[in-house]
Amino acid sequence: MNHRNFLHTYDLSANELASVLELAQKPIHQLGNPLAGQGVALIFEKPSNRTRHSMEMAVVQLGGHPVYTRGEEVGIDVRESVEDITQVMSGYHAMLCARVFDHGVLHRMAAVSSVPVVNMLSDFAHPLQSVADVLTMQQNLGDLVGKTVTYVGDFNNVARSLCEASAMLGMHIRLSCPEGYDAHDNELLGLNELGAASVEQYRDVSIAVQDAHAVHTDTWTSMGQESESTEREAVFAAYQVTDEIMSLADSNAIFMHCLPAHRGQEVASSVIDGPQSKIYQQAHNRMHAARGVLAFLMGEAQ
Repeated sequence: MNHRNFLHTYDLSANELASVLELAQKPIHQLGNPLAGQGVALIFEKPSNRTRHSMEMAVVQLGGHPVYTRGEEVGIDVRESVEDITQVMSGYHAMLCARVFDHGVLHRMAAVSSVPVVNMLSDFAHPLQSVADVLTMQQNLGDLVGKTVTYVGDFNNVARSLCEASAMLGMHIRLSCPEGYDAHDNELLGLNELGAASVEQYRDVSIAVQDAHAVHTDTWTSMGQESESTEREAVFAAYQVTDEIMSLADSNAIFMHCLPAHRGQEVASSVIDGPQSKIYQQAHNRMHAARGVLAFLMGEAQ
């Protein structure tokens, strides 16, 4: 049986991403039940609020049965090898979804799986989040071609996938990251190749957000980096999204954050809890985005 995996946002073409976004917004009853009578394994090395709830509900809405599995239950590469776990589970389920520390685990899964493998987050990429992000921007800004999205902070897994999805939809991309936490030149070039209207990187946040239509940020210290938190707070002190920063963006600009957030660090409370903030719509779109991705992959796996 043929199947597709979703490990990176660019595993979809631009047209396929557009199709996923259309599926994400379709009424549930119009999607049929592509997972009827089938299970979907949800493997979590990292805990999550949004990912678990959005994925479980997306599977249910498509007629399937989600099976939540903690990392310690399977003991990846401790109790059993990734390859053994994958080949056993792919005999039970229509799809395998994993939230892991090491992105390489996902590639090893995909190499031996007989069913689609979905990245629910890794240290390198967060493609499901990126689909929810561009869906939220579309709902608030309309057609994204030629619109400007600015990301402030650490060029991490969330930023990387956000920029890929934004590039594929023809947006202008601006990054404002501290030295040593920024995107490498080859990644900037890759965004251009994916279709970005333009790609620019600045140290100065005030330049990067000028007239932007959407401003994104993320926590300064991601899960697994807790030992670096003191150092990172010092490095990122000048990269907080404040009311002053938002005032430099377009007058109808929206603020976005994938959550969890640390008010008073990467974003001021007045911004994240203010009228420009779309964080809860963005979070709720995680479920709709997941449903769109799963429905698309099941169609490709027929």
